[in-house]
Amino acid sequence: MKVLVLFYSTYGHIYQMAEAVAEGARRVDGVEVVLRRAPETLSADILAKQGAVDAQKAFAHIPEATVAELKDYDAIIFGTPTRYGKMIGQMSQFLDATGSLWSSGALVGKVASVFTSTATQHGGQESTILGFHISLLHHGMVIVGLPYSFAGQTRLDEITGGSPYGASTIAGGDGQRQPSENELEAARFQGEHTAKIAKKLAS
Repeated sequence: MKVLVLFYSTYGHIYQMAEAVAEGARRVDGVEVVLRRAPETLSADILAKQGAVDAQKAFAHIPEATVAELKDYDAIIFGTPTRYGKMIGQMSQFLDATGSLWSSGALVGKVASVFTSTATQHGGQESTILGFHISLLHHGMVIVGLPYSFAGQTRLDEITGGSPYGASTIAGGDGQRQPSENELEAARFQGEHTAKIAKKLAS
């Protein structure tokens, strides 16, 4: 069984979460996990002005995804930063190109899940994931979230991301905050949980 972790990361936060999601999915016996990046749509000049170039070197070795390969996976776990309360443009543009998969029903019945990051606690943690779900439902995918059996999302002793819709992290206004261990464990839990459900559906 194959699980794709498909992410776009500007400053590395979503990449760290993607690695944790992949780690969790690999805990499930018989699951092959593949990491892919959503294609970049910005020029090198724009990325340099955003201060994103150095951060992106950390995951430059991960190949960009193609639309055609999505049909080859039993589950796809998407990771995207938030822009104004919704998924980032690079991920949206990639999904907009999946019309051929929609018309052929290639993703119907496949498992999908979403994780995200925002600059602040209330910067779109939930709206980004819920908005993302709309595209996945149009493809007929089976959506998996982050259940409350992951107790870390109810803790009150620290500021943390995470909701029943999916794992998330808070990056800070200038990206200074890195994912906490609780947020990374939420991502691992979500990866494992999604892979387990995909395996059950495939059996």
